[in-house]
Amino acid sequence: MDLDVAQVRAFVHAAEELHFGRAAGRLAITQQGLSKRISRLESLLGTQLFRRDGSGVRLTEAGQRFLPPARQTVTAADAAVAAATGRDRPLHVDVWGHLYAPMRTLAQIAGQAGELVLGHGRDLPSVTEALLRGDIDAAFGRVHPPLPTGLVHRLVRLEPVDAVLSAGHPLAAEAELRPDQLRDSVMWAPGALERLDFLHRFAERFGIRNRATSVNLGLAHFLAEVAQDPHRFCLLPADVPLPEVPGLRSVPLVNPTPLYAWSLLWRTGNGHPGLNSLTAACTGQARQRRWLEYDPTRDWLADPPANARGELG
Repeated sequence: MDLDVAQVRAFVHAAEELHFGRAAGRLAITQQGLSKRISRLESLLGTQLFRRDGSGVRLTEAGQRFLPPARQTVTAADAAVAAATGRDRPLHVDVWGHLYAPMRTLAQIAGQAGELVLGHGRDLPSVTEALLRGDIDAAFGRVHPPLPTGLVHRLVRLEPVDAVLSAGHPLAAEAELRPDQLRDSVMWAPGALERLDFLHRFAERFGIRNRATSVNLGLAHFLAEVAQDPHRFCLLPADVPLPEVPGLRSVPLVNPTPLYAWSLLWRTGNGHPGLNSLTAACTGQARQRRWLEYDPTRDWLADPPANARGELG
């Protein structure tokens, strides 16, 4: 059977909104027109995609199964039109993990990856939702399982992590520290640990029992809170430039060195040609700058790859 892209697009919008009026508004058509498109699609498929009752609109099991490939169909159709008309749009890339400054890495890649439009996602769940909706093409940050079906990722960079301490901390004068030496200190985090997978796993692995959270109002504010208490520390990638906050000391972590993993994430079936350029640029920079060096006898990864040693590919 041949699918009508307009009908599939109507279904995708209605499935995302679960409200026919709002979906019709996004498409700039009447609600009656939207209902007709979906009814024709259901008739063609021979199954009901939505269940309408007093509590509102819900997807049927068939509708839930149909949604992921329907999104891919709409994306592919849009890409085909753009390719045929020569009006390729920029690649939309979102980021998360803002306290760790993901733009530092993207800035070293962006010039080789074609035209990019950069966004500012809040966290991994919000970014994955945007990817599945087709609002963005790719995303950059720390990926950890489980990921929703339909998304793939590629490791781009492993960054050594330092401990940032108050200058009054008992360990602030050390040239380097083992992570377990921090077990009697207070780990300061920019939010609830259940939403900060790397910090949560670090605390569990190295026995950091004392943990406290702040509100993420930016790196300078966050580090000022660390500087105020001689028992606090936080973790930052070693290359993150520290703001001019008095009373801080950055100390490398060794034996093992924690590595913060940055990955590129995208939706399967996205045919935007800029994705190939972006992934190729990531691969080239990683090889040139040795971003993927990892030795399990020396380093610690929250999600170590199987059989990995030396430089990851």
